[in-house]
Amino acid sequence: MPGAAAIGLARPIDFTPATNAFWILPAAGFAAGFIDSIAGGGGMISLPALLASGLPPHVALGTNKLQSALGTTFSAANYARRGCVSSEGLATGVVWTGVAAFAGAWCVSRLSADLLVRVVPWLLVAIFVYVLASPKVGEARGRVRLSVIVFNSLAGAVLGFYDGFFGPGTGSFWTMGFVLLLGYPLPQATGHTKVMNLTSNIASLAWFAWHGSVFWTLGVAMGAANIVGALLGSHLAIRKGAGFIRGAFLVVVGLTIARLLWRALTG
Repeated sequence: MPGAAAIGLARPIDFTPATNAFWILPAAGFAAGFIDSIAGGGGMISLPALLASGLPPHVALGTNKLQSALGTTFSAANYARRGCVSSEGLATGVVWTGVAAFAGAWCVSRLSADLLVRVVPWLLVAIFVYVLASPKVGEARGRVRLSVIVFNSLAGAVLGFYDGFFGPGTGSFWTMGFVLLLGYPLPQATGHTKVMNLTSNIASLAWFAWHGSVFWTLGVAMGAANIVGALLGSHLAIRKGAGFIRGAFLVVVGLTIARLLWRALTG
């Protein structure tokens, strides 16, 4: 693990059993993994916790990508094992998402996210209202409006970049894209979302790791807890089905909207 100076810490973070961080941060990782595996939005829990621990923003972002990537790996594998992930067009989406997410992570240190802070909440409001007004959305296979290759290429480029650059709401955008444009039921949409989230997490993590912006010990500890939460959450979502995922999705999107609006109004 790089020293404190190497990752931009003015002083080392004490991560031992005698500190609150030793218990609170892995608990945040567990909660993030559980929520994220069902409806996305786990970063709303883990990233503020990392920032509150005293990590600089770039190190908190990099460490969050590490712990999230570990949990999402197991979540995606669980969905795939239960038949919720199709190989059709998957490689195309992975490639576009990975390249775009790496580019987004590169841009995050060079460009301001102020515009996204103001625009994204309203896009999420539209998704929230649509899902709330459509109680049967995602319960069965719907109409296909784009080919899998076209959708995965376009969504991979746009959402991959967005996740590497900013992030909040990425899973919600992916899930609704799979439902509305490819006609996937919610369990399958969520499974494919996890694969794309994993791709953008790994690509972004590569950039942060390259620049020494990852607190590896802390990230692995949180990631181990995230894995447990992800396995429990994905198992519950698969077993309960579309109705349960829809309810969790609405809660997470609603909380994401509230957080982003608060940031826009107070920042």
